[in-house]
Amino acid sequence: MRGARRDWGGPVSVVGLLAVVLVLWGLPMLIVVLAIIGMLFLHELGHYLTARAAGMKVTEFFLGFGPRMWSFRRGETVYGLKAIPAGAYVRIIGMNNLEEVSPAEEHRTYRSKPYWRRMSVAVAGSAVHFLLALVLIYSFLVVGGRNEIVASPEWGVDLVAPGSPADRAGLKPGDRIVSVNGRSVVTMDEMVAALPGPGVPVTLGIERNGDRQSGTLTLGTHPEDPGRGYVGISSRTARVSRAVEVGPVQAVPETLDEFGFLVKESVLSIGRFFSPSGLSSFYREVADQPDPQGSQKVAPAGGGTTAGVGDDGQNRVVSIFGALRIGADLTENGWDNLLLFLALLNVFIGVFNLLPFLPLDGGHVVIATYERLRSWRGHRYTADVSKMMPVAYAVVLILVFVGLGALYLDITDPITVP
Repeated sequence: MRGARRDWGGPVSVVGLLAVVLVLWGLPMLIVVLAIIGMLFLHELGHYLTARAAGMKVTEFFLGFGPRMWSFRRGETVYGLKAIPAGAYVRIIGMNNLEEVSPAEEHRTYRSKPYWRRMSVAVAGSAVHFLLALVLIYSFLVVGGRNEIVASPEWGVDLVAPGSPADRAGLKPGDRIVSVNGRSVVTMDEMVAALPGPGVPVTLGIERNGDRQSGTLTLGTHPEDPGRGYVGISSRTARVSRAVEVGPVQAVPETLDEFGFLVKESVLSIGRFFSPSGLSSFYREVADQPDPQGSQKVAPAGGGTTAGVGDDGQNRVVSIFGALRIGADLTENGWDNLLLFLALLNVFIGVFNLLPFLPLDGGHVVIATYERLRSWRGHRYTADVSKMMPVAYAVVLILVFVGLGALYLDITDPITVP
């Protein structure tokens, strides 16, 4: 009985933690937590399957880091859970020249395999994230449709600029212009298009409280375009968002376009954040110091961090805790928001993992490619990974500090989702 309790203590603890999440933060948070755990599992499953297909020996497949909570062995691989749910890993023997491996198993090491086999293992995790993002974007478009901003026929005047032609003509908030010089207009865009140039008198048909009346005014000069006539009104309801159905075939190119946009934005966000000015702004915010270039509110990072959107549209790193809160808030507003959030998260993690530094997957891509370029006429070149370890330690140190700073900001100054 003791053995049984010990063997099942890990899964029971995990279920208990998930129950705590459900009680304290609700079902949306639990859904996002399970979704991210699933993403981590699939990432490592990509490495695992490609390594096995290449004939490499995989000795461990774990979710989490730190002390082991629960595990079991199947064949030569130990599967299980660890105490800190901050990631996952697959251990493949002989990942570099520093690891000692029995001569009898050298042929099953990562380092002994051909270049294309090593590359397939190194990029498998990011490839899984990109595939998940494509599926999520496609599902969103087919099931939920695409949101478009269109001109509204139910618009009305919200603000009349003091001293403007509209003010002098007696227009009031709540009015709607329905004709210009006898020409019927439905949307505000149609009204603007029907206006003549500055200094020209126009007769406007106005709908006020269900009644129709007319008024005459002389157009002013638009402050941003001297060639356009100016009425002096604004409307928050001139444009609205509406869902547009997207067919299964039409969704394919739109999915690719959206995926390409997210990849580009992820690359640019990473570059902005890890630039000297980006890191300086981030640590200024952590230290609660004024930033001469404006505070950053939304940005990406890695190693337990991800991209998020802040109040001012600028860049700020968010921790995994912050990402969970954002995802939960979005989920409360609809499943379509969850799909897009997870798509963005997968793209960002996929791009970040391909950065060309150890211990990220991109570091292994660079090493494998460097070895391939240095190999010549059948002579296999092996890189000395010990020379790269200082850079790897520096990367880990930066990510730890960024992660801790992001967690502090997410607790003390959480990002709110509009």
